[in-house]
Amino acid sequence: MKSAMTSFPLRVAIIGAGQVADKVHASYYCTREELELVAVCDSHLSQAQALAEKYGQAQVWDDPQLMLQTVKPDIVSVCSPNRFHYEHTLLALKAGCHVMCEKPPAMTPEQAQEMRDTARRMGKVLAYDFHHRFALDTQLLREQVTAGVLGEIYVTNARALRRCGVPGWGVFTNKALQGGGPLIDLGVHMLDAAMYVLGFPLVKRVWAHSFQRIGTRKNCGQFGEWDPSRYTVEDALFGTIEFHNGSILRLETSFALNIPEQSIMNVNFCGDKAGATLFPAQVYTDRNGELEICCAREQADDHRHFRSMEAFVNHVQGVPVTIADAEQGFVIQQLVAALYQSAETGMCVEL
Repeated sequence: MKSAMTSFPLRVAIIGAGQVADKVHASYYCTREELELVAVCDSHLSQAQALAEKYGQAQVWDDPQLMLQTVKPDIVSVCSPNRFHYEHTLLALKAGCHVMCEKPPAMTPEQAQEMRDTARRMGKVLAYDFHHRFALDTQLLREQVTAGVLGEIYVTNARALRRCGVPGWGVFTNKALQGGGPLIDLGVHMLDAAMYVLGFPLVKRVWAHSFQRIGTRKNCGQFGEWDPSRYTVEDALFGTIEFHNGSILRLETSFALNIPEQSIMNVNFCGDKAGATLFPAQVYTDRNGELEICCAREQADDHRHFRSMEAFVNHVQGVPVTIADAEQGFVIQQLVAALYQSAETGMCVEL
């Protein structure tokens, strides 16, 4: 790993020139004087060109392997569709690059495990953009849990729900390219945030149910239109994760579900001393029958995306900060796979 005394600038390349590459990765990298965006790669050259021109004079490529061999970047952001995270991350790691990969880590736990092992073997940083764990709210709750303020947490409820929020762009409704629907796109974020606050307890078993009742019957919603005949992902998934310590985490996630709210993205923690809500962070209990707020943030932190990128870059430079690392990414990928397996088979999955 490069130390804090690394010579500058660090050369950065981006694989996948879509929305997240633009709004998060490229826009953050350009705030750091010690970083230089030198290459953008996308299968659609025109899209790569547009991103490169927006942020300077980066070279444009449509072949990631050739780009890595020629440009020799220090850092690579992998922002390609889910199906290609594994391939592009391994290419970058083997080329000697530190990697920030978008979520989810991969399509299977086996792929995520190989990504982790390759990063270790190459001595490179591999981080995933599970940005909700970098919110000040999440950090506050993690501190409260570590300090024992909530006591023993025995029930956690994580919800990532939309009433009519099927994405009408990209490949979000294509299971072959995406790996799944709302669980792997939305639910994985709240799952990671919950696991982080809990300290990644060991999982005993998983069971889940999924439904496809709306996306194949409609063709438009809040986020545009889609082809219902090509809608191959779940509308909603409901799962329960049981930990070895006896506690449970219940996860609800949907692209389309007839709920009163437009959307819900939050986690609640129930401990035997106090409870907590993630966004905005709040810890509460009762004393002698009187309800009490122990601590609270007025509003949720909106800078979590940039805080995630900042942690990655600082870690690459040798600063001892926490990242969403390859080992935790592997655990999250295992849980996603187990939830899908249980939903498909109707059977509990032991881990």
